[in-house]
Amino acid sequence: MPYVTPKFQEILDRQLRDARALDHTAPTDEDSDLFVRAACTASAVEGLYDHQNWLARQLLPDTADIEYLEYHAGLRGMVRKPAVKASGTATFSGAPGTVLPSGSAMRSDDGTLYLTSAEAAIGENGTLSVRCASSIAGAVPDLIDGAVTLQQPPTGIFAVGVATVTGGAAPEADAALLARLLEYMRDPPGGGNAADYKRWAKSITGVGEAYVHPLRRGPGTVDIIITGVGVLASPEVVTAAQQYIDAMRPVTAKQTTVLAAEAFVVDVRLKIAPAPGFTLQTLTPGVHKALSELFDVYEPGSKVIISVLTAAVSGVTGVSDVVFASPVKNVATSAIQWPRLGALALEAL
Repeated sequence: MPYVTPKFQEILDRQLRDARALDHTAPTDEDSDLFVRAACTASAVEGLYDHQNWLARQLLPDTADIEYLEYHAGLRGMVRKPAVKASGTATFSGAPGTVLPSGSAMRSDDGTLYLTSAEAAIGENGTLSVRCASSIAGAVPDLIDGAVTLQQPPTGIFAVGVATVTGGAAPEADAALLARLLEYMRDPPGGGNAADYKRWAKSITGVGEAYVHPLRRGPGTVDIIITGVGVLASPEVVTAAQQYIDAMRPVTAKQTTVLAAEAFVVDVRLKIAPAPGFTLQTLTPGVHKALSELFDVYEPGSKVIISVLTAAVSGVTGVSDVVFASPVKNVATSAIQWPRLGALALEAL
């Protein structure tokens, strides 16, 4: 049976009871000296009990305050991962030989600002490709073949280009740090087992989750599929994870490859019968939210099951009936394909 910590009133009552037991004539009313002394002592003792309870909570990482959670993690060589910039490649067209300076600013349609990482010139084919990154570290939506507009385009270069930029992440959340620490404690290092590869990959800044596939390409091979924090992993994150795992892996694992999960976009077209008082327009946000929450739990290699999607949409307030026009059957994905919700279209049933 757990120990129940006494509170102020119980501690006070005990002291007054003991005082009366020693001298039944002693005054113990609220105006008495004994009462005042007992109340002061009870208040101090309650504070000591509270401090002891707080100390006890710091002994375990899942009940510890943030400062002590970081201490627990630090004892095992773990530190909170900082924010990371999204990075990728932008492509522009223009007159051959025209130079785009390093640090050139561009914006996507959602307002995110990106900067080029190097100087580049338009080639003889009339295009250039240049590395770029978000202007600040932090979580930003993935940009896959999205339009970007140069803020100050040099003469000879068209302002609008196309970019693929992924991998932005906010500083590691408390819950994510705790989850990594508990994984380490529950499945300690094992000389290069699957849990080790997962832990090595997830220790890299910008890696949200890792999936280990031993023998995927034959004997002696280990593939690690990684994602960002709710987004695709950037090439820089993949390189960092590969280099770290190469330094940590057993010497017998000669073909260890880190791969970024690839977005497998699923466009959804629904035929819906709205309930009275609802329209397709008013139902769209709720349907999109229900499907987004479902796709958020998918992992690379997950199968998109139509009956599960149907149940999610049917649970939206205002939906009387729903039929999937696309996709019409379950969608299977490979180990590296990560199902993501694409365009959503609603039609009347």
